Amino acid sequence: MLAVRRWSERMLICMQSTSVRVDVHTHEEIKRLAAELDTTVGNTVTLAVRALRQDRIGADLSTPLRDDEAEWLDADVG
Repeated sequence: MLAVRRWSERMLICMQSTSVRVDVHTHEEIKRLAAELDTTVGNTVTLAVRALRQDRIGADLSTPLRDDEAEWLDADVG
């Protein structure tokens, strides 16, 4: 958690802010997560967005290659 906190604190230094509307239940969940991570609500949202982006990248990478992609990777470079 210390690594999360240090990364989060660095984010605060250069971050501009804006508002995002969420329902009350979601806000309570974010506050609970923030408390567990010992960080702010804003930093928790930042971490959640990053995790979601990483999940999407992982899903994209686990998709089977198309035939043309496989051919390109199997091409003889000699």
